[in-house]
Amino acid sequence: MDDDIREIIIIGSGPAGLTAAIYAARANLAPLVIEGEPSSTSDQPGGQLMLTTEVENYPGFVEGIMGPELMMAFRGQAARFGAEILTARVTRVDLSERPFGVWVGDPDVPAPTHRAHALIVATGARSLMLGLEAEERLIGHGVSTCATCDGFFFRGQHIAVVGGGDSAMEEALFLTKFAEKVTVIHRRDELRASKIMQERAQKNDKIEFCWNHVVVDVLGDTKVEGVEVEHVHTGERSTLPVTGLFVAIGHRPNTDLFRGQLDMDANGYLITGPGTRTNVEGVFACGDVQDHTYRQAITAAGSGCMAAIDAERWLESRGDIDAQRTATNW
Repeated sequence: MDDDIREIIIIGSGPAGLTAAIYAARANLAPLVIEGEPSSTSDQPGGQLMLTTEVENYPGFVEGIMGPELMMAFRGQAARFGAEILTARVTRVDLSERPFGVWVGDPDVPAPTHRAHALIVATGARSLMLGLEAEERLIGHGVSTCATCDGFFFRGQHIAVVGGGDSAMEEALFLTKFAEKVTVIHRRDELRASKIMQERAQKNDKIEFCWNHVVVDVLGDTKVEGVEVEHVHTGERSTLPVTGLFVAIGHRPNTDLFRGQLDMDANGYLITGPGTRTNVEGVFACGDVQDHTYRQAITAAGSGCMAAIDAERWLESRGDIDAQRTATNW
């Protein structure tokens, strides 16, 4: 639909995408937010916080707030200022010409569904999981992918971390601040983590290692009551009496849509800078899709604000928008 040309389209609706929408809407840019589909694991509307129970580290909520409730508040605020939110999955983008083309639905139709002068990519990243049914059921109820987010809830408890890389060691070390004991479950007999991280973990009295084992089940109906592990060589199974399981086997940014069009690092994260700019003029990225270091709701929201301001200033510099029309109060 060549007549559907927007000032800004935002792909993604986690803290980064919806914060960008709030700022863009307040700049009178009438952003279109394509939020994803509930059935999709890679573009879940609301991002990873929709799979989180209580959030206690987002500023402004003294008693904490449920993850889905926080994201609904973000969504409502964006809508209040005039952001249009479309529940759909982006299947294709064309960044080779302006206005940029964005497809939802059938990616093979010739004409894009929407066009935009500027594009903000906020598609996030997803934690790699073990693929267990119980793991999916108990996410947010003892199963977690973020020690910084959830470690506080496990004071004095015995918890497990799955993984053998730097991220797993960082999670395990952080969790020792709260837990009585942390068991690291690793499928090999040696860690993949850097030497310094291995040494720190192995010298910590609170950390034990369960070598050559994989998790085959998470026990408990409504909360984690243990994990069943299997020895990779003998097949022998046993149960670890833990009350929490932190999965730290890596993250994958949701960037498949942009391969061959936007610059990425070796792990697929979008490369940005200065600010939130990508290598394509008029395309900006924010949140976990370009951040493999912090991965927090507050940092994602901050970068969403930056992306909206960067996009608005870029549009104004090109004359795509009227400076008078965007006399905003950021």
